[in-house]
Amino acid sequence: MSTLNLGILAHVDAGKTSLTERLLHAAGVIDEVGSVDEGNTQTDSLALERQRGITIKSAVVSFEIGGVTVNLIDTPGHPDFIAEVERVLSVLDGAVLVVSAVEGVQAQTRVLMRTLRRLRIPTLIFVNKIDRGGAQDERVLRTISEKLTPAVIAMGSVREVGTPRSDFRPYGAADAAFTARLAEVLAEGDDALLAAFVDDAARMPYGVLRKELAAQTRRALVHPVYFGSAVTGAGVDSLISGIGELLPAIEGDVDGPVSGTVFKVERGPAGRRSPTCGCSPAPCPSESRRTQEGSPRSACSSAAPPSSAGRSSPGGSPRCVA
Repeated sequence: MSTLNLGILAHVDAGKTSLTERLLHAAGVIDEVGSVDEGNTQTDSLALERQRGITIKSAVVSFEIGGVTVNLIDTPGHPDFIAEVERVLSVLDGAVLVVSAVEGVQAQTRVLMRTLRRLRIPTLIFVNKIDRGGAQDERVLRTISEKLTPAVIAMGSVREVGTPRSDFRPYGAADAAFTARLAEVLAEGDDALLAAFVDDAARMPYGVLRKELAAQTRRALVHPVYFGSAVTGAGVDSLISGIGELLPAIEGDVDGPVSGTVFKVERGPAGRRSPTCGCSPAPCPSESRRTQEGSPRSACSSAAPPSSAGRSSPGGSPRCVA
């Protein structure tokens, strides 16, 4: 059983919760996409969250991508609730950083990206709201490179940006400019690839470049950038493919003992505490990275399958997130 603990992070109002809804819908978990404005999303369960249209506490939902169980953690974007985000970081295997195509890189976006890079959490970037008036793809991509990290690669192009008809077209082996840019970015993180690039960049096989892209993304050296709209669904399928291909799923041992990292404690309507945890076999394998304090940062796989996201296990036992 392979699992991936995936965090959705962004500046407030960039569209994290809407993207979570769209991912759940694309995976077949929900039949209808909820709306933040209407207060009927899966992860905003508090009355104040539904009333104000903002995420206050982190929430967990699960779905599958190609046989991998993805435990998605929707996080608050407002800086007043940054403690919720900090707790989530301790169990992430990967992250999607959401950036608005209209507002671009914002204050909290920079704080989050600095933290993700410091902790070496593999991160994809999703530029949302390409259907909104005032949206710009090239300007936002340039700002991401200047203010967040130069190690980014656009995974496709946007058509009719700033209109409801906007769409995302993923690049492939036939796109010469993309393969050249891909080889250039990847060569920065691999000496052997750099030597091959200097020798003859045009002859580098596309399959080798895609394999190296996955390897460097999982080492948090490169950050692929996708464009789309959580409202219309444009680009979401490409993002899902990127999550499955580029982020590190952890293989669990179903016969091993269960251990976990508790990253938050919730109280039910009756006041009963229910820990939310990232569960893993003990001891954690080498893929489990550690913070400076020495505690596990990336939860490993659990011997038991994750319980239904958003609900406590019987008897108030830990809700596994890995």
